[in-house]
Amino acid sequence: MIGWAKRRWICAGLAGFLSFGGGVLRAQAPTEAQRRAAGVGAAVKPEVPAKDLTAKQQAARLDKWRQTIRKQLYIPTPLPKLEAKTWSTFSPMPGVLADRVTYDTADGMVVPAIVYRPDPKVVKWKGKLPGIVVVNGHGGDKFSWYAFYSGMLFAKAGAMVVTYDPIGEGERNIEKKSRAGAHDKWVDPPAGLPRTDWGQRLAGLMQVDVMQAVSYLISRPEVDPSRIATVGYSMGSFITGITGAIDTRIHAVLLSGGGDYDGPRGYFDSNPLPCQSPPYRSLEVLGDRGAILYALNAARGPMYVMNGAADKVMDIPHHDAAWFAGVRERAIAIRGTDKNMFTTVFYPGIDHRTSWVDRDGVEWLNKQVHFAIWNAKTIATEPVTHVSTWARANDVDISKNYMREDREGGLDALGSGFPGIKREDLMVLPDADWLAIKDRLTYAAWARKTMAAEASAAKGLASE
Repeated sequence: MIGWAKRRWICAGLAGFLSFGGGVLRAQAPTEAQRRAAGVGAAVKPEVPAKDLTAKQQAARLDKWRQTIRKQLYIPTPLPKLEAKTWSTFSPMPGVLADRVTYDTADGMVVPAIVYRPDPKVVKWKGKLPGIVVVNGHGGDKFSWYAFYSGMLFAKAGAMVVTYDPIGEGERNIEKKSRAGAHDKWVDPPAGLPRTDWGQRLAGLMQVDVMQAVSYLISRPEVDPSRIATVGYSMGSFITGITGAIDTRIHAVLLSGGGDYDGPRGYFDSNPLPCQSPPYRSLEVLGDRGAILYALNAARGPMYVMNGAADKVMDIPHHDAAWFAGVRERAIAIRGTDKNMFTTVFYPGIDHRTSWVDRDGVEWLNKQVHFAIWNAKTIATEPVTHVSTWARANDVDISKNYMREDREGGLDALGSGFPGIKREDLMVLPDADWLAIKDRLTYAAWARKTMAAEASAAKGLASE
């Protein structure tokens, strides 16, 4: 990682993405032209194919890549103690319970989560439940419509579902705001640390948030630890595609709106957000990052990548089926087999959306983790809910830009009769308790800790 300090952090077109002020870079939304100019990135040197390695060498290589990712993103080994606590429980709809939960994550921080599960007093099932973690897109949190809709949908199908607030959003925001973008601020590390250090630490926190949600599911006696999935949307797809590469406890990973892990100076390298470009650039030490991430995921288990063919947010027109096929071919060569290698679906004319709630997504999840209540026939015949119509009828907050028919508003989400859950019902902590531990919750508190950690690291380097 020290080598990064010797490199100037310059990205094609980056100056057009950022504005400067008081030592902090504030990310501005890139224009379509800037994203398009980034393209798919430069070609990279092919990795040694698995067929040229012994089984022992291949296993060592995969393990080394996982260790490198964890090191670059400051992911602790072992993970922190979970210290999970259930604060209260409510029922958002008949047959579904929702637990208000907190658990510990990296850097001494705490994650508030709503955990959905079937109500054993109302519905019956045999055996244990699968577990699912919902990883939000940028600005999203447990208050986002697709988080609580997914929670109720999958709980009704027969699963335990963790939805949580990412750092800087919801109860992890100093004003308890959603779509706050608090973590979008760039902070310059002290001299001697790589320009990407802040973003690497931020991304590491986000990784541990997901991994601790997996730990939480494993800790629940009702959950089968071999049937755990993560679903990630947009920024969440970027996050959990990496989580799936390093956390072998996860069985299945579904990405919606993303998965375009491309080459140098490509989409993610050119992304102005500190939670994406710096961590992805730091992983350039791996080599062919995209193919390696997908090979590591295949070594863990199955993966499904769902995209709208017209998704301009993730530049899918430049990362189309042919591009993904090329990455897949390289990943198969690295892995040595196509077993569990990711598969894709592209929806013509569709932009950015959470496709895991549609019939295709639920069917794929059921094949991987086997819902305890619904089966394939139930899923095939279950009615659907048109999201924009449902949102208007239930006073559900979806931004105008995403209420569009080619985005989230146009989804035909599986299931019917789901309510819009009130924001106050999705608050985990009573006000007095939130105030008592806010220094373990908010982005502002994490930022202070991280500045101190970076100062200490820089001082240590200076003394060497």
